Amino acid sequence: MATGTLVFVEHDGGNIKKTAYELLGKARELGGPVSALLIGSADAGDLGAHGASTVYTVTGDPFGTYTTGAWTKAVCAAIAQVQPAAVLAPASSAGRDLFPRVAARLGLGMAAEVTVLNADGTAQRPAYAGKALQNIQVNTATAIYTVRPNSFAVGAAPGGSADVVAIDAGVTDADILAKVIEVKASDSTIADLTEADRIVSGGRSLKSAENFDAVIRPLAASIGATPGASRAAVDAGYAPHSAQVGQTGKVVNPTLYVACGISGAIQHLAGMRTSKVIVAVNKDAEAPIFQHATYGLVEDLFEVCPLLQSAFTEALAD
Repeated sequence: MATGTLVFVEHDGGNIKKTAYELLGKARELGGPVSALLIGSADAGDLGAHGASTVYTVTGDPFGTYTTGAWTKAVCAAIAQVQPAAVLAPASSAGRDLFPRVAARLGLGMAAEVTVLNADGTAQRPAYAGKALQNIQVNTATAIYTVRPNSFAVGAAPGGSADVVAIDAGVTDADILAKVIEVKASDSTIADLTEADRIVSGGRSLKSAENFDAVIRPLAASIGATPGASRAAVDAGYAPHSAQVGQTGKVVNPTLYVACGISGAIQHLAGMRTSKVIVAVNKDAEAPIFQHATYGLVEDLFEVCPLLQSAFTEALAD
């Protein structure tokens, strides 16, 4: 009989990502035994302290970097051994690639991009570019859920330790259809947009890349946020595509989203509508962004943003 929750632990070069602790916290709320799956070279570290009673590991040459075939087989092997009632994984680029394949291979039901998960197994996810919310019930014995980052709080670690159990996934050369030749790591120490807890984004109203660098980046730095941009700003060359938030960019779910000079077209809202607190700065009082903002400032961003930056810097220095 399937019981408990298995959490897929994502890491970056051996460093456990924040999403793992968010999912472990939710797994504890769901009840039953909590276990974790760690693929590749990474230290189980404090996963036990955050609620995992057992950490299942899959290591070896095929798992040095992410490859779809090998990792799919590893996750399937772990689910077969653990027999969990629920599998929680981040809705990251790897999660979106990996878990639909796992669900199809094992014949399991799956709910993707959920932002709410209840103890009875019901979940909720945004649909139609965030204009509606779907309530989902997965009816298979083991249910798979991919979760948007920042949907659940990390919470205090209850303490404890975990048993570490190695799994042989039985991966062969036939499972590896592509091989990663080289990985170029970013030099940035700023959180990726998809995992950032705070984001400050700029739009077309900034008028130049120089203004983006002079206004948005310092404001973001003052509160430890990640800079983002609308598609219009990216298309105009103010910011790189990696900073684009929206339907054709990255979908984000931060605690705080500050939109500066962004009108709020539906394509942009599709990427950030689920943000917990939205602050809009726009001198156009009729801008659609204000219909979704928690707080709105009908002001010129070139006047307001430096004042906000100064206030944030002073407050955090106290």
